[in-house]
Amino acid sequence: MCGITGFIGASAQPAEAMRDQVRRMAGAIAHRGPDHDGQWVDAAQRVALGHRRLAIVDLSPQGAQPMVSHCGRYVVAYNGEIYNHLELRSVLGPLPWRGHSDTETLLAAFSRWGVVEALPRLVGMFAIAVWDRETHSLTLVRDRMGEKPLYWGHLPNGDMVFGSELKALRVHPEWRGDIDRDALTLYLRHSAVPAPWSIYRGVRKLEPGAWVRCAAGRADEHGRWWRIDEAARQGLASRTETAVWTDAEATDRLEALLLQAVRSQLLADVPLGAFLSGGVDSSTVVAMMVRGAHERVRSFAIGFDHPGFDEAEHARAVAAHLGTDHTELRVSAADALAVVPHLPRLYDEPFADSSQIPTALVTAMARRGVVVALSGDGGDELFAGYNRYLIADRLWHRIGRVPLPLRRAAARALLGVDAGTWSALADRLQALRPARQRHAEVGPKLHKLARCVLPMPTLEAMHRALASQWLEPATLVEGGHEPATAFDEPLHDGPDGIERMCLLDQRTYLPDDILVKVDRAAMAVSLETRVPLLDHRVVEFAWQIPLHFKLRDGQTKWLLRQVLYRHVPPHLIERPKQGFAVPLQAWLRGPLRDWAEALLDERRLRDDGFLVPGPIRSAWASLLAGDGHWAGALWNVLMWQAWRQEVGAR
Repeated sequence: MCGITGFIGASAQPAEAMRDQVRRMAGAIAHRGPDHDGQWVDAAQRVALGHRRLAIVDLSPQGAQPMVSHCGRYVVAYNGEIYNHLELRSVLGPLPWRGHSDTETLLAAFSRWGVVEALPRLVGMFAIAVWDRETHSLTLVRDRMGEKPLYWGHLPNGDMVFGSELKALRVHPEWRGDIDRDALTLYLRHSAVPAPWSIYRGVRKLEPGAWVRCAAGRADEHGRWWRIDEAARQGLASRTETAVWTDAEATDRLEALLLQAVRSQLLADVPLGAFLSGGVDSSTVVAMMVRGAHERVRSFAIGFDHPGFDEAEHARAVAAHLGTDHTELRVSAADALAVVPHLPRLYDEPFADSSQIPTALVTAMARRGVVVALSGDGGDELFAGYNRYLIADRLWHRIGRVPLPLRRAAARALLGVDAGTWSALADRLQALRPARQRHAEVGPKLHKLARCVLPMPTLEAMHRALASQWLEPATLVEGGHEPATAFDEPLHDGPDGIERMCLLDQRTYLPDDILVKVDRAAMAVSLETRVPLLDHRVVEFAWQIPLHFKLRDGQTKWLLRQVLYRHVPPHLIERPKQGFAVPLQAWLRGPLRDWAEALLDERRLRDDGFLVPGPIRSAWASLLAGDGHWAGALWNVLMWQAWRQEVGAR
């Protein structure tokens, strides 16, 4: 795992000036690679590549980057791991190998097959910058699912720049950093800026499975070498074969794939472990590690001293059953809150998934013991694990036949009564039937029904609304308009219902939120994370199996559970889904209140000139009055304000 950066200059510079410039850009992301820094410069072609190395495979200087291919044509700066690089070496034949790094294998593959043509042969996670000395062009590549980040763009003076994080780009002397207000609207809805946008005008994120080729004085070329939509379509077309599988056959095939993926990701010349929450996904990954590793597996978990948010005992029980060397960190509210001031710098771009707090804590803890950690991310999106899929599907089947004008009229009626009044009415009705179980927060839930469910014309629109923090973010941003995203792209011949929602999350939420959250937190402490469930062969398999292997009798991730239960008894796993949550509402109303109040000050919001104060102040008042519905939406605003304060964006 590493950090990469570089540029193609619009005007000539001395080689040493270019080297110094790219060294400073790479230095801004030194946390991604503390073991070595390298530069490669061709002043005649005005190109410079920079690299920061976190040595994982081949710790010798033979694995250092930027690296030149044996044939001399290609120069690469690369972040990630090619898990099948030893198999590729056997195909490539007896070349004059200098070492045993996957970088050298990658260059040999480019030399043999060409850059874009070699990509489908790779199994791994990666962001690649490769300079072709023959065509004088730079090709940037991102892995299939978007595990590794890559930003790129053109500066006002014409320089083309790229980097693993925006920190590297901001060091460039021609950097301007003007905020893209349309991207800000997307952030307020999604808690993250979705690809291909970035928070800055003129800078883009390379999308998963995409490549772009740049050269001085020529128009950029773009392409997609792998698409999740196509994987889904091909998987759906193959279901006539998988539909006849028995449960045992399907379980055998998934277990074999998972074991293959995990074993390939155990390749490392440094200490390796795994995150373990005690849930289905992380427990499955650790179970496969125990089966595939040659030494005792190390696992890491954190526990919160806050009722309802602590999964440590579940992780402890799974670790004991599997026999891992388990490390647990107990975290107080003060420990968690101490992370908050560091989040804007750590995440580099406005980011507001509040589980970023425990993620930062667990990655820092793991780094004290290992250099590589496997994660269980991806299981929910691949195997229909989110409760919101079931809820949205059931709601849609109940209300979808009701004419839209009637539903919207009902929504207006529900919103005509404030949430507190609805809750008070529910309390009075509860008093008449004391034997019935009380349902908390009736008012906010009715208002959510009225905002996110009843007025929506399609299931996709309802799913988007349920996954949004602000439903009309453009009304909050001065001069902002919300662009169309993957939610608005047609899915021709795609899945329906629950699986349609899974695909939308695989397009958006997974690469833009979940993988960003883990990558930035881990790399901030120089920890490489690997995600076996996102091996593309597992992803494609998940699309090949019918829905009844994912959802059965109201149980999510059914097939994944069957694999796990061969290794861990169900009673250690079965419990209501909890997620990596924090008590955000309680913190904002308690220990974070003064910090939040300062950032949400009406005059400050108005003077900044980005956000409209009225709706934000209204939401803040509602939260302080007890309406927890607004906690996530306000966290988005707070993380924007804190980020802007940190980087001085304009």
